[in-house]
Amino acid sequence: MTPARGGSAAEPVGVAFLAQSRAYLIDSFWPRLGVALERMPEADLWWRPNEASNSVGNIVLHLCGNARQWIVSGVGGAPDVRRRQEEFDERGPLLRAQLVGVLNATFGEIDRTLAGLDPAALLERRVIQGREVTLLGAILHVVEHVSHHTGQILWIAKARTGRDLGLWTVRDGVATPTWNERP
Repeated sequence: MTPARGGSAAEPVGVAFLAQSRAYLIDSFWPRLGVALERMPEADLWWRPNEASNSVGNIVLHLCGNARQWIVSGVGGAPDVRRRQEEFDERGPLLRAQLVGVLNATFGEIDRTLAGLDPAALLERRVIQGREVTLLGAILHVVEHVSHHTGQILWIAKARTGRDLGLWTVRDGVATPTWNERP
């Protein structure tokens, strides 16, 4: 493949990587997290089965702290203001609206950071959380980390509500996402 306009052959891969990362984070995980937070009873946002486990509220604070540290700060260059232990020490009750506000602010920052990133910079190295990583590696870390915690939050939401969250419609064996459809 011949690079267009003097770019490198890797440039289309970088563009695709950033587009897919944004699709997962912004178009898939963020809306599903919002649905889970909306459909859970307010008191259940801080429920934990035992002291060794985290509540949905703690997980939201943690994934936002991690994503902001790795992408907004590590990739985008914003100051790193994370206080990791506080994400786990919080016992609430931060209200649902406050958690949704933190989630929305963080994912908005993630989207703006990734939208403004030059794909040619993906192999640049930075030290984030004491580890030397490429920007590509930092973004990949956040995609898998948010995926992991989204699954936990969805499971807790289903367990606490006793019902399906209605994130998918299945017709003729084909699953179609419904998390962007609002009543």
